[in-house]
Amino acid sequence: MRKGFDNDKYLAMQSEHIRERIAKFDNKLYLEFGGKLYDDYHASRVLPGFEPDSKLRMLMQLADQVEIVIVISAEDIEKNKVRGDLGITYDSDLLRLKAIFESKNLYVGSVCITHFAGQYSAQMFQSRLEKMGVKVYRHYLIPGYPNNIPLIVSEQGYGHNEYIETTKPLVVVTAPGPGSGKMATCLSQLYHEHKRGVRAGYAKYETFPIWNLPLSHPVNLAYEAATADLNDVNMIDPYHLEAYGETTVNYNRDVEIFPVLRAMFMEIYGDCPYKSPTDMGVNMAGKCIVDDEACREASGQEIIRRYYQTLVNIARGKSKEEEAYKIELLMNNAGVTVKDRKVVPAALTRAEATGHTAAAMELPDGTLITGKTSELLGACSALLIKALKHLAGIDEDVLLITPNVIRPIQKLKVDYLGSRNPRLHMEEVLIALSSSSESNPLADLALRQLPNLRGSQVHTSRMLSAADEKIFQKLGVMLTSEAK
Repeated sequence: MRKGFDNDKYLAMQSEHIRERIAKFDNKLYLEFGGKLYDDYHASRVLPGFEPDSKLRMLMQLADQVEIVIVISAEDIEKNKVRGDLGITYDSDLLRLKAIFESKNLYVGSVCITHFAGQYSAQMFQSRLEKMGVKVYRHYLIPGYPNNIPLIVSEQGYGHNEYIETTKPLVVVTAPGPGSGKMATCLSQLYHEHKRGVRAGYAKYETFPIWNLPLSHPVNLAYEAATADLNDVNMIDPYHLEAYGETTVNYNRDVEIFPVLRAMFMEIYGDCPYKSPTDMGVNMAGKCIVDDEACREASGQEIIRRYYQTLVNIARGKSKEEEAYKIELLMNNAGVTVKDRKVVPAALTRAEATGHTAAAMELPDGTLITGKTSELLGACSALLIKALKHLAGIDEDVLLITPNVIRPIQKLKVDYLGSRNPRLHMEEVLIALSSSSESNPLADLALRQLPNLRGSQVHTSRMLSAADEKIFQKLGVMLTSEAK
């Protein structure tokens, strides 16, 4: 894949810009981190060259100035809300994120439980954190939020929240997922800091939409596709246009909430340091694109992948049809169709020709490989073996795993574990290949090609089991499937 983004330039420019923003206030800035702080795979897909941990690495350059507050909603704890891409609950993800930050020598000062209204699960989670030595603060539901400004900016509103003790100039407020209350936490802290004589600042760090790219740029359209379930819409920032005569892009929720934020600033400080939602942002990603065409191509592919994932989610009862309609419109705006994803026609053609479930893979070098269901292997398992052979330079007719290795596994699955499908899933094939590598040098050679699959594209003619989907995810392969 062509590089479209200069990651080193981004790290340097972004950290310097945040330092400048800190200096504009009383050396105290609350920075709301939207999106994923550690593993931003969406950004790495639409901006080829962007590293998934870029935001974390940028913060590491500011390690001596930064403190992290992780926010989690008591309502999400109570509901056992799950992070879709990882399949773990928000409270588990909070512990995961804390461990990652601390492994990078970033200081996690505390956890803030928002929307607290006495939820039992939230109390238990707080107790668990405190036993681990973590400082925990509670922020409460405020009636009429966010519109009842006089109540919100008062002792009965933000004043009722517990003040989060912080020691560093830059306080990064992050969360396992959206809707956790990051912005409200930042603003509550501004209220409390003001009471203590500190004019603290607030800024927002959202990678998308990219404010200095056109509204119809595929990178921004891909963000709309990614948030189709949230009804986010990119739009021209009318406040920025009015204040500066400059066209910039923001998204509807930030534009809609800006008058409320401005009123809150006025209530706290007597003035507002920002004239627009764009002013609040600190994102420099748009200035680090070095190949616009590469980013356009990658973003078009991302929109197609989002479309297929939504169709699969609809079939599984996890999404609404309106989401697919919205992404269809975004595909039209980006000028792409499903046929622009090369593995789609390749998989469907193979399935039609053989009458069996089929799969196609495009390797990073552009090579197309197909596989179909057989007596011993599922379509993806067959595809995986063929791809590893190709990368290792092994002839397609060579058996890496002999039938006498596969059949005992099939017997275990069917006779003892109650499975109705005797064919081997991908994980089972990899275990069999690993076992064979002890005595078969070619199997070992094929196994060592697994890292080279990262960045490959796969499409299947039917939906996959969760087990096979997870293996593709672990291998860094981008998967789509027909919703059958």
